[in-house]
Amino acid sequence: MTDQPSEMAGPRSRRRLLRSALLAAGGITAAAVPTVVAMRSADAAATVDMELVLVAAMVDPPKSGTGTTLTAGPHVKVVEQALDAKNFLAAGSVDGHYGSTTVSAYSAYQKSLGYTGLDANGIPGPTSLAKLGTDTGLFTVTRQISVGSSSDSYGGKRVNTRTKNMLAAADGKLSWSLTLTQGSYTTGNPDSAGTHDGGGVVDIAVNNMSTTQRWQTVKALRDVGFAAWLRTPEQGFSYHIHANAVGDTDMAGVAQNQVHDYFFGKNGLSGHAADNTPAAYKGTFTWWEKYKRG
Repeated sequence: MTDQPSEMAGPRSRRRLLRSALLAAGGITAAAVPTVVAMRSADAAATVDMELVLVAAMVDPPKSGTGTTLTAGPHVKVVEQALDAKNFLAAGSVDGHYGSTTVSAYSAYQKSLGYTGLDANGIPGPTSLAKLGTDTGLFTVTRQISVGSSSDSYGGKRVNTRTKNMLAAADGKLSWSLTLTQGSYTTGNPDSAGTHDGGGVVDIAVNNMSTTQRWQTVKALRDVGFAAWLRTPEQGFSYHIHANAVGDTDMAGVAQNQVHDYFFGKNGLSGHAADNTPAAYKGTFTWWEKYKRG
């Protein structure tokens, strides 16, 4: 985008104007004028771990209550403080929990920048998050996540570059090849319930695999950062593996909710039953960038 709408005037600017007016009124010293809300200077800006914020943005919204995820709470809270400073989030919702209120606030912020569709899904992208930190002076961003091109492919199916790299890494762990039956950014498939509408979600064929190979494939996908499950006829599906790339900024909301289920050991389906994966193949919750660091 070359042109973007002007930023909304935040409370920080209004406080500065009020402070200047009071100082100009005569007989009032700077020390006598309180700062209404302590805002960090650029030199003292916090660092926000984008990886942790994205995980929280996918895990937190379906939760009951306002608990935080992993060690993401302090990072989410700084982002929420910035949204508050830009008048997109009420101060009472600044709590370190990236719930539905924060998703809506961040989506409104994205729309104020001119973004639409998946680019305004309430999940921070690297550009909007860095801009929010710079414009408020509250934070800089570390461990950025970028999905790359949304028009890449793997085995002839459309995926983004990050998903492509993840699939290649999982493929490299196996002595057989992954074959995708459905890629990402596809719409109109009622069996998928909208999970493939955005990025980071794929279905994988398993008909030519033994039972053990199917579970080994699930494990390989989980090892590199997918929330992956073997779908079965007992669940109402033909056999296949469904996989969501944890932390994908283009992911559709219904697919993000599946990441929440995966985090809590559930199957990602509407009934939220327990994950049917045998213990030996469950792996641990991770994401692509964390996997690459080892």
